[in-house]
Amino acid sequence: MSTTPVPPAPDLNPNDRAFLGHPKGLGYIAFAEAWERFSYYGMQTLLALYMTKQLLLPGHVEKIAGFGWFRELLEKYQNGGETMSVVALSSAIVGFYTGSVYLTPILGGFIADHWLGRTKTIILGALLMTVGHFLMAFDVSFLAAIFCLLIGVGCFKGNLASQVGELYAPSDLRRADAFQIYYLFINAAVIISPFVTGTLGEKVAWHWGFGAAGVGMVFGLIIYLAGRKHLPASQPVPRGAAEKTPLTGAEWKSICVLLLLLPVLAIGAVGNQEIFNAYMLWVPDHVSLVFFGWTIPTTWLVGIDAAVSVSALLGVVSFWRYWIKHHKEPNEVTKITLGLFLSALGQVCLAGAAHASAGGAKAGFGWVLGFEVLNSIGFANVFPVGLAMYVRVSPKAVAGLIMGIYYLHLSACSYLVGKLGGYVETMSGVNFWLMHAGLIATAAVIMLIASKTAGRLLDPQGGKPVAA
Repeated sequence: MSTTPVPPAPDLNPNDRAFLGHPKGLGYIAFAEAWERFSYYGMQTLLALYMTKQLLLPGHVEKIAGFGWFRELLEKYQNGGETMSVVALSSAIVGFYTGSVYLTPILGGFIADHWLGRTKTIILGALLMTVGHFLMAFDVSFLAAIFCLLIGVGCFKGNLASQVGELYAPSDLRRADAFQIYYLFINAAVIISPFVTGTLGEKVAWHWGFGAAGVGMVFGLIIYLAGRKHLPASQPVPRGAAEKTPLTGAEWKSICVLLLLLPVLAIGAVGNQEIFNAYMLWVPDHVSLVFFGWTIPTTWLVGIDAAVSVSALLGVVSFWRYWIKHHKEPNEVTKITLGLFLSALGQVCLAGAAHASAGGAKAGFGWVLGFEVLNSIGFANVFPVGLAMYVRVSPKAVAGLIMGIYYLHLSACSYLVGKLGGYVETMSGVNFWLMHAGLIATAAVIMLIASKTAGRLLDPQGGKPVAA
């Protein structure tokens, strides 16, 4: 046992209900995170289009500092050393960026826990992201911008989210509602961002869009700094406080099953993660985006996707609440399997659009709406339900570690999408989207098999919470 004294917890005022019935600090965190997501998704919305339409073309690509070795590295590991086309290279870069975004929070957590503390790490992350967005305004600093953004997101996002829970005492039941409010602000930012940054980037100039994302991050930083006195103070972590209880054999089996399912979840997410990549490049060329004589910007597709996703999430929650009043609620594995099959059907809609446009005329937008609805309903039954399953099944002693590992399936998926997206210019549209449908359907079948062979480990008490 360590003799190091445990520091006092931050001052918590259960009577602080200044922000929608919650502590004032929640308001500052929610608005700061909303602006961070505005900047993040604003940049990601523009990235693939910007690279294929300007940055990676002759006259621009030669100006990127250090791009030669970076390109060689991507071509070596993703294309066997063969030279990549502009579209394939763009897809690989998008995959690298989005995949790495889910890795850097591990670094950000380590910096906060062992070096700077949570508050200083969040401020560092916001500063790095701000610099990264503005560096996107110059060809020469593109790689520097990408790495600033990656480290910045890692320092900012995970640490800021953890401060939401620290606003409440362990017995304060408002915590769950606080996270719902927090994610509502995030979703609002995701919907708005593509319409602002995307329109500026496509209709005015790419760098205007990236600049708008940078301004958004500045607002986020200002809001966070303004609310520091209302936020929990960083607490040093006591070392060697107590020995951990060793895991039982059953717990080790549960961990093994959860780890084995990560590649399945990664494959099942390819259709959703492709939205920021090949989807953005393929749809404008094969689907009509003209409404009442006006062509909507391509980047608005991301805003439409976000709006449909939020609606689908609310609809799925309402549906299952209605279902359990009249029927037995299915367990998480069953919901995930159903969601994967629905996501696969969404890819079939895009294959239908490809078939409809094979004669030269563009397909109707209804095909895209069909994809958006099916994919969004499917993903609403996969990602949050999978998170709930991992929370419940994970042994308490390693729950935090398993939660961090859970997000790695999105990292692996993003790297995979970076590879698959390059095939959009060499495969027919029908085969390209059916390939994605096949991968997702395969994940669904494997998940169904897992429910039969490892159901007891994944649902040990018939859907009831596992005892601590």
